[in-house]
Amino acid sequence: MSYILGRAGELDARGEPYALATVVAVDRPVSAKPGDRAIVMPGGVVDGWVGGSCSEPIVIREALAALGDGSSRLVRIRQPGAPNERERPGVVTEITTCASEGGLDVFVEPRLPRPRLVVVGSSPVGRKLVELAGILGYRTTGVLDDPAEELPGVDRVLDVDALRSAEIGPADAVVVATMNRYDELALEASLATEAGYIGLVASRTRAESVRKILVGRGVAESQIDRVTAPAGFDLGPSSQEEIALAIMAEAVAERHRREPASAEEAPAAVQTVPQAIDPVCGMSVAVVAGAISASYEGTTFYFCAPACREEFLQHPERHVRAAGGS
Repeated sequence: MSYILGRAGELDARGEPYALATVVAVDRPVSAKPGDRAIVMPGGVVDGWVGGSCSEPIVIREALAALGDGSSRLVRIRQPGAPNERERPGVVTEITTCASEGGLDVFVEPRLPRPRLVVVGSSPVGRKLVELAGILGYRTTGVLDDPAEELPGVDRVLDVDALRSAEIGPADAVVVATMNRYDELALEASLATEAGYIGLVASRTRAESVRKILVGRGVAESQIDRVTAPAGFDLGPSSQEEIALAIMAEAVAERHRREPASAEEAPAAVQTVPQAIDPVCGMSVAVVAGAISASYEGTTFYFCAPACREEFLQHPERHVRAAGGS
């Protein structure tokens, strides 16, 4: 499925979250085969193929859960009567009531946006930061105020004004390294973002001077306190490469400190969607666009597969009662 891998590459480049689901084993007869892949977006939209209506709802549910907690999982879909399997971390075994035979194993991997490093200025330290950020897997953005400035290797370039409205989140870092040329302007723009780390490459004396200038411009001191100056862990007398290393180490440490500890704290874009219980088989189902559903007496019920929906429609009162409804 080269198309799916190409699509995944596009989403990675744009920094959009998604889950990649890959069929790794099958017990025939099933419609999927090893190597089939699908992309599941945060809203539950599926692009690709990991089996039909018997397996897809389960894969969607687990893909959304993976996006919520950031953990990969092996999803084993089995028929009733299959041998009991020992519970193992990272393995989800689901018994499907679908009438089709066979089973399959699907590996679900959440692909969350890589953090971004924004380097303001084309100073030697800025150039080394771009090189090091690439090695560490960061996306990189350069912010420059002069057409003559260059930051080789960055993914994109913005001007200082555009930095104010750039999509920069708590996992991202901004390092101002203009060599005193436009520090104050760059810091004001950086403070308008949600960057989790903002560092200023400057001496302590210069950093205090910049702080006073920002206060004079009306920037709240509580905002200025977000700026780490001088940027980077103190390594003593250092080369440009070592300064860049100290800054990246500090930015990475801050990112890890801020990473969500649970799905409830995850960014809204990757939060798990609501779940419903199939009133026929009791399976948990993700409530997403296109989910198998039926309405009865003003209430919408969701199902893991068409067979459960058909059974419900034949005896709705019985299943509503059994599920605890009125």
